[in-house]
Amino acid sequence: MGRTGRAGSASGVGPYPDGVRLAGLHAAEPGGPVAGRPRRHIPVRAGAGRWWNRPMHGNEGRTGGAERAAVVDRGRFADSMTPWDDAGWRREVFGWAERVLASHGLVEAGVREVRVRPWSVLVRFRTGGGARDAVWLKAGAPSNAFEAGLAGALAAWTPEHVMTPLAVDAARGWSLLPDGGPLFRDVLDAGTAGPEAWTTALGRYGAMQRRLVPYANGAAGHGGQEAGAPEGGGGLGGLGVPGARTRELPEVFDALVAGNPLFDDDERAALLRRRPRLVALCAELDAYGLPDSLDHCDLHDGQILAPSPGRFTFFDWGDACVAHPFGSLLVPVREVRERYGPAHVAPMVDAYLEHWTGLGPSRAELRRAAVLAVRLAALGRAGSWFRLFPGTPTGDSEEASAYWVRQLFAATDEEL
Repeated sequence: MGRTGRAGSASGVGPYPDGVRLAGLHAAEPGGPVAGRPRRHIPVRAGAGRWWNRPMHGNEGRTGGAERAAVVDRGRFADSMTPWDDAGWRREVFGWAERVLASHGLVEAGVREVRVRPWSVLVRFRTGGGARDAVWLKAGAPSNAFEAGLAGALAAWTPEHVMTPLAVDAARGWSLLPDGGPLFRDVLDAGTAGPEAWTTALGRYGAMQRRLVPYANGAAGHGGQEAGAPEGGGGLGGLGVPGARTRELPEVFDALVAGNPLFDDDERAALLRRRPRLVALCAELDAYGLPDSLDHCDLHDGQILAPSPGRFTFFDWGDACVAHPFGSLLVPVREVRERYGPAHVAPMVDAYLEHWTGLGPSRAELRRAAVLAVRLAALGRAGSWFRLFPGTPTGDSEEASAYWVRQLFAATDEEL
């Protein structure tokens, strides 16, 4: 997952540059809220793993045995329990990756560059001397392992908006992706694009979500068969993408409030007293009758690639859920408002909403729905902080989740 913020820049090389500077792989892990929010963000099913329950000993997991040399960046998560610490797992995943590389006529060149985080293990394989000569392996935690199968499905359903994996192993949550070009963040930082590029990018993203509406049926056991949806109960739900539909959010809220030890009895009671307001917001949003789709849930400028002017590719779907599509606006709206000023938010939102016209609600109603969905999206952010490898300490996740639960009622219904 790309749990990043503006603090600490990424390298901009490859599809998963989060926190990685590839000379010495320095971590760029912000220590707290960035742009008024924590770095990252639906209660998730607990996963069990057999291979990540041992601590690392000596050089194991770095350069041991017959493995190719690797440099490993653990950031500030030295105590995380991940499969990287199991030599058998490394042999298995690297064997798979090497066979895929060979089938594509690719040969490794140089040291493997590894980033270990509580939510994923990421490896860059150099395949040549150029900055873009690389292939990226991602292995997700059990609770976000759906991302591998989702990557393959999105490449089939909306190929113009995503990268096409070299291979995926959906059962084990592994994917192997080509380099996707420069990060949108780096293009913005270089000054070669500005807020108008965000407007274009959000328009493209809205078009993608609208295309995915038929595939949102069946997720989490909800929804009927929609026109264009795959037969036999497939789609996003069949891939294991979690559901966080508007009508489910009060129960999501209940679980987040009850399960977080950072809420003392007084604060927990105060939050629950405001639950009727949450129910009313959900009912108002649901009344517009807009269809659910795939929500990226963390669409910042480090989760978008900009391979050429006016073209954008969306990646890193480990936080995704099936939800009200407009919730995706939460992160872009905050970023654009902070970086460029509030005057640039409305054009971006309008470009996004253009793809949702013709469904019944007027433009004014679409804008109202966007305000509601952005506010409610705080619950999605609060929940997905817990998509971690089993055994990982959850203190950071509890803190970030509490922040977003509080944001739900700290926010106002002002226009975007």
